[in-house]
Amino acid sequence: MITLQFHPNWPHQGQLVVESMAADGFYRSQFATGISNGGLTAFPGGDRWRWESRLFSRRYDEQPEATRPVYGVWNRRSDPYGGGIRFGSSYFRLKPEAVDRSTFCFPDSARAPEHFGDQSFLPQLCQLADDSGSDDLDEYVEAHVHGDVRLDTDVDAVVLDPSFIGTRVEEAAHALGCPVEYHPGFRAAPADFDPTYRGQHIVDLARSLGSELTPEVLGHAARSGVHPAQSIKQVWHCLARFGRN
Repeated sequence: MITLQFHPNWPHQGQLVVESMAADGFYRSQFATGISNGGLTAFPGGDRWRWESRLFSRRYDEQPEATRPVYGVWNRRSDPYGGGIRFGSSYFRLKPEAVDRSTFCFPDSARAPEHFGDQSFLPQLCQLADDSGSDDLDEYVEAHVHGDVRLDTDVDAVVLDPSFIGTRVEEAAHALGCPVEYHPGFRAAPADFDPTYRGQHIVDLARSLGSELTPEVLGHAARSGVHPAQSIKQVWHCLARFGRN
């Protein structure tokens, strides 16, 4: 199945990401939203623009931003946390037919992959990912869903972290037009983080955010604007890597 990972309680245009999604009704690409949980290079001539020009044979070079494919992951192990935890604590699980209009690659498109194609390539790509020896956060088979992704018709469910129960995230999720589910949850103390993973300074930042971290706590930190966004992303990498229940 294809999963589209995201941080529902991080900021977007004065709202939570999930609130913006509920108001719009679509899952949009970085070219349209201006936000990403990876690199921010979605503009003409930027790295992502160049990757897409190469991967998709210039198909989107002159097209409106809203027509660009959205990025997800082929959840080859049916992981209840989603197939690409690097990119968010929650995810949309797409309906099976989405695979028919998707392309896939390994490794990530940022690494100029040689192995790329439609669903017929998935066995090969999954084997490459399995054999890669990559970190848990990096061994995903990337998916590109072409065409609109409507939340009320193309999504099987939105799967949230349980730390969002009873919050604005849960309220907005019920306005998305798709079923709401929960995975087992991410939760850890900063003491659980290996300082060699993202650096001692990231563990120190994590300690400053609280004695126990969850996606709800990190969302508050992301919205505060006090810390560099990239540093909060790296704290998330630690929570994703060491905090699965």
